Amino acid sequence: MSKYILLASALFIYTFSYAQKEDRKLKTLIEKAVSDFHGDIGVYVHHLKRDRFVAVNADTVFPTASIVKVPILAGVFQKISQNELKLSQEFVYDAKRAYGGSGLMQFYKDSARTDLSTMISLMLTYSDNVAAIWLQELAGGGAAVNPLMDQLGLPHTKVNSRTAGRQDIWKKYGWGQTTPREMARLFTLIRQGKVIDARYSDKMYRYLKNQFYNGRSLSQLPATVSTICKTGSVNDARGEVVLVNAPGGDFVFCILTKNNKDQSWTDDNEAEVLTRKLANIIWNHFEPKHRFTAFEKID
Repeated sequence: MSKYILLASALFIYTFSYAQKEDRKLKTLIEKAVSDFHGDIGVYVHHLKRDRFVAVNADTVFPTASIVKVPILAGVFQKISQNELKLSQEFVYDAKRAYGGSGLMQFYKDSARTDLSTMISLMLTYSDNVAAIWLQELAGGGAAVNPLMDQLGLPHTKVNSRTAGRQDIWKKYGWGQTTPREMARLFTLIRQGKVIDARYSDKMYRYLKNQFYNGRSLSQLPATVSTICKTGSVNDARGEVVLVNAPGGDFVFCILTKNNKDQSWTDDNEAEVLTRKLANIIWNHFEPKHRFTAFEKID
């Protein structure tokens, strides 16, 4: 990575953070909540209207798991803006693409026809791995997505898989990597219409609003409130980024974990329980007039 990009990023973070005001009350609540976590955790919260923030290990690099699908989304729209792809463009599925993990495309019949818009929807709504790997290829891979992240001032947000020169870091972080501050910033840039341009950011925002995996942070927010969100999960790392269109003004938060002792795949997983707790703390802190107590899970 260019030393000039790193310098520019450091300057941006310093200037951006200096202009903001730390929300000390919320930081105390968050630090108390995460103090007993069995693993490493980073949290970044920013209330856009009030320009108040909380940063706990916010510049530490974490695995993205499926949250990498957001940078891939930006990469796809970069190709659309360059007239190299179209949302209505049709593709033919090859059963050899079946990969496993989350998603529906792995169950497509061989030679089934689909289109780019459907693939994007599957990647984001159902966190479809097959669609995401295909879209990563169409976006130009990490070789195209990573420079875009640099241009957006997100030098630690990277696609590692199937990217030349990143094999060793892929072994450490997996598919992708980011920091809580940078991923929250990417969501904010999309909200502000600054990824590609306002038109393309608007469309990205619409795709990100539809989430099948709504049992973590989203379960701790009123269902009537609009959000964009993306989760990510591997055995020893869980993460989530959410931007909330709250009554008192938009706020964004990103919670990332790694080296988790609890590697279970149940709703009682320690990192997922903690994520729900933090989301509830953040909402009730910013929206005391609209306090929300989550309902019990429906089986």
